[in-house]
Amino acid sequence: MSEIEQEPELDVRRRSTQDALNFGRECELRAEASPCPLTLWDRRCELHLQTELTDIPSPVIPKSHAVTCSTLTHNHSCEEVTCLGCLMAAKTTLLAENEVEAHKLANNYKFGFKKWKSHVTQRPWEDRSAIVKELYSDLNVIKYPGTLVTCDNVLYVLLFGWWIALLYLLIALIMFVTIVGIPYGKLCWNLAGYYFWPFGKVIQKLFVTRRKSSVQFYGENIPEATAGETTSLLGATGSQEHTPAETPSVEMKYWRRPRTYVWIFLGYPLLALAHGLASFIAWILVVTIPIAKLNGRAITNILLIPPEQLQIRQSKRTDVPLDGEVVLCCYRAMNFYYYKYTVIGINVFAVNLLPLVVVALVLGYADRKNHYASSPVKFALSILAIIPLSYYIGMAIASISAQSNFAVGAVVNATFGSITELTFYITALIKGSHKDHKCYEEVVKSALTGTLLGCVLFIPGISMVIGGCKHQEQRFNSRSAGISSALLFISVGGVFAPTLFSKAYGNLICQGCTNSTQNDSGPFVCNDCHFNVLQNNALFRSHIQPLIHTVCILLPASYVIGLIFALKTHTHIYDIHISDCHVPGHSHSVVILWSRWRAVVLLIVATVCMSACAELVSEHINPLLSSSAISPYFLGVTVLAMVPELPEIVNGIQFALQNNISLSLEVGSSIAVQVCMLQIPVLVLFSVLYPVGFNLLFSDLHLWASIFSVILMNYIFMDGKCDYFQGTALVVVYLIIMAMYYFAPSESKC
Repeated sequence: MSEIEQEPELDVRRRSTQDALNFGRECELRAEASPCPLTLWDRRCELHLQTELTDIPSPVIPKSHAVTCSTLTHNHSCEEVTCLGCLMAAKTTLLAENEVEAHKLANNYKFGFKKWKSHVTQRPWEDRSAIVKELYSDLNVIKYPGTLVTCDNVLYVLLFGWWIALLYLLIALIMFVTIVGIPYGKLCWNLAGYYFWPFGKVIQKLFVTRRKSSVQFYGENIPEATAGETTSLLGATGSQEHTPAETPSVEMKYWRRPRTYVWIFLGYPLLALAHGLASFIAWILVVTIPIAKLNGRAITNILLIPPEQLQIRQSKRTDVPLDGEVVLCCYRAMNFYYYKYTVIGINVFAVNLLPLVVVALVLGYADRKNHYASSPVKFALSILAIIPLSYYIGMAIASISAQSNFAVGAVVNATFGSITELTFYITALIKGSHKDHKCYEEVVKSALTGTLLGCVLFIPGISMVIGGCKHQEQRFNSRSAGISSALLFISVGGVFAPTLFSKAYGNLICQGCTNSTQNDSGPFVCNDCHFNVLQNNALFRSHIQPLIHTVCILLPASYVIGLIFALKTHTHIYDIHISDCHVPGHSHSVVILWSRWRAVVLLIVATVCMSACAELVSEHINPLLSSSAISPYFLGVTVLAMVPELPEIVNGIQFALQNNISLSLEVGSSIAVQVCMLQIPVLVLFSVLYPVGFNLLFSDLHLWASIFSVILMNYIFMDGKCDYFQGTALVVVYLIIMAMYYFAPSESKC
């Protein structure tokens, strides 16, 4: 299309935008004079702005509403304030359920604060989607899902159903042999068929006395008692609120029967053990948590009900009597949305990885001589144990910051935000100093560089790729991203300044020089040439070491200046407004998942466990360093650098999926800035107080890979928008650099 043909279209866009802004000014004047609730004009104003301003690039496009009726303070309700929808047309407004969540969202956009996606308070039940509500159901609501012969249900039969049913048949045979346990034998016979294929069947407990029916069908109102995120795995919490407990006479009669004790001693233990094993395996697999609930209900409820009160029927409305309580009904063996499942605010994956911490610590400290596990196994367990501990530390920091003022939040984020990495670095340096093994120092430098590369290239890249698959183009605030970019330039320049200085004034040492011409005057070819300033003590002590100390003073000072600039003097750059207005008619008391004191205790416990796991990692890494099959460079920049950052990677991806790419970019940038401006100066200070030989002299590969990555990141972020192609470029560059580290030869001192 020619330029002449484009001009009318551009002119129309300019007029449309100008009309929208003029309309917004008119709305602004009316908003100052008329309070909420919204009048017809205000609603028209809000609708007009939402439709007209969608084509206007916004500096930040997170999960938000561009125009909302919101409050500027937390001391007023939504009905008491002026409708500021038109005033907020040029500002991004984020909605929060309560004041604590609003504080957490505001912290996400502050420089120097950990970016956290998960909620720190319990979300109102009516605000949850139907998919999420299904995750927390007690499997006692009758519905009609259609076909039941699905791949996941068939897989249940192959993995669990056949051997559980076989065990029930064996127990039924034992009960029939005892004569007195024949009723339980019949029950086991029926339950064998149920647990072989439980889908579409209903287990119901009939009432002894006439009562009001507690049978629930899908589509009927379900009480909020089943909505909690602390749904018990082994018990039914919702159904017991609908039905009063059995009368004492019925309970006494049950425990006076001889067959009850025959069942308790001969049948129940084996079945409880089998159901417990199946429930544990299903829970660990996450997507099969419905199977875990299915088996858990048998242990705590079904197997303890008198057999004459238990009936198994099809889930048809005409086949289910209404004078009973539905104990269990299941329709699908798997639900892939269970990755969202939480227990007391903790993601299910972090819960499942918690036993690894116990196993790693017990094996690491109880089996010092490697009788039960080798060093590589202990190293792998200790590394995996760091993942849930990093999650708990992040959750605790976010909870404390959301419930505290700015000063407390800034101190907690600055001190504990890098505790995961610092614990390993310090323990590894101490271990290398005790063993007089310089390879530990190289591993620490590789891990520092790997964290920098991962945060600059991989985290933004993978977030752009995954977010770009859902959203065609994502925009972010280029001005706020420019703060992190400028600090990255300063920090990378400061960190690698001693390395560049040493190359300018150091001694060039070459090894392996050969003359292939058989002539003494011929040229020599040297394969291993490097600058070694450590052998020149005068140069290092008089010039390079003071430069290192100077840099380590200036970098934290720059970090503090960045905090003041972003959080105090130029807060308007982020252009974010947080509102905690609720929908009229829905008032909720704030339920904080982790109170301030609980978060402090868990933060301390997780930090202590992290230190113990870091010591195990540094202790059992030596066999891997001695192996010629793996380069210490590659081990440091991949495993040791990126495994502790897995929770941050997940946070970045989740932000990108919600079209909040600006926070995805800030996740990586904030970690990279902390690595250069906080972690490295702390390590240098520690080396001064406790000499471990750490200095800021990096290899050429670390130097040029880091500088190139920062330049590439700034080039990608210049235009304030991104897509999956740009993310792919960052990921490919990251993989190329990792390949360079993989094929890099090991240092002679390693």
